[in-house]
Amino acid sequence: MPLDSKVKKVTQAAGKVRGRKGESHAAELVIITGMSGSGKASALKAFEDLGYYCVDNLPVELIPRFAELALQSGEIPRTALVVDVREGSQLEKLPAILKSVKRAIPTRVIYLEASDAALLRRFSETRRPHPLGTGKTVRASLGAERRHLKAIRKIADLVIDTTRFNVHELRAHLTDRFTQESGSQQTILVSCVSFGYKHGLPDDADLVFDVRFLPNPHFVPEFRALTGRDPRVAKYIRSFPQTREFINRISELLIYLLPHYIREGKSYLTISFGCTGGQHRSVMIAEDVNKRLRKAGYKVKVVHRDSPR
Repeated sequence: MPLDSKVKKVTQAAGKVRGRKGESHAAELVIITGMSGSGKASALKAFEDLGYYCVDNLPVELIPRFAELALQSGEIPRTALVVDVREGSQLEKLPAILKSVKRAIPTRVIYLEASDAALLRRFSETRRPHPLGTGKTVRASLGAERRHLKAIRKIADLVIDTTRFNVHELRAHLTDRFTQESGSQQTILVSCVSFGYKHGLPDDADLVFDVRFLPNPHFVPEFRALTGRDPRVAKYIRSFPQTREFINRISELLIYLLPHYIREGKSYLTISFGCTGGQHRSVMIAEDVNKRLRKAGYKVKVVHRDSPR
């Protein structure tokens, strides 16, 4: 099909789509790209829910024309497009095309990526072949794809590592960041993880704090079989002044650091607290820091890696 015919077909479809509840928004184009299996389809659904007109796998040659049509239309000022490795060699033209398009319409490029381990697991779960073909392993295809997308990643306005996001967390993160109604600037998801050093450090920890300096409830017979989530154990650990001071100092430090992480584009932060077995002290500290960060307005989830064992 000729390019003009493709544009006309897309435009006719777009003309039927309005923003939610007749809302009017300033013109905006969002380009979603990145690694296969990193969550681009889920991201596109999030933008569709926000009232964007969404197109998956639009040929890169059509982007300038599509942006022009979006500017001219009063119906679809906010658009989101997925462009990825399915474009083949044409994808090499994307950086130059975006440079031109950004002069005409406010444009943001979102690049989604994830670790090879996470992507391999996702391909295994979905049993879908990699877009680069079935002639080589998925691992080899991922390596080739990373090399192919290297130049595009460099020009991205926002890079999101979805390794530790599930589908719902990714969509919630994008909704929080792009919704017009939200005035919140706190767009990072924090994970407070408790663990036991005798089971090894968490692989995905960004910050690690050792709480083995606190008195150990393990040596109190009535607490040994319990965890730090039990109110009696928590009260015991909290009764020591060094515990309260540690929680205060760490919470203040994190509340200071988080805006800086957000400013640098970090979307997910894992804070790990370790004690010997991961049952008592680390669990209680993770729970209390979680409460402090939530009170400060951040989205936080708690994971007790080794409790109970």
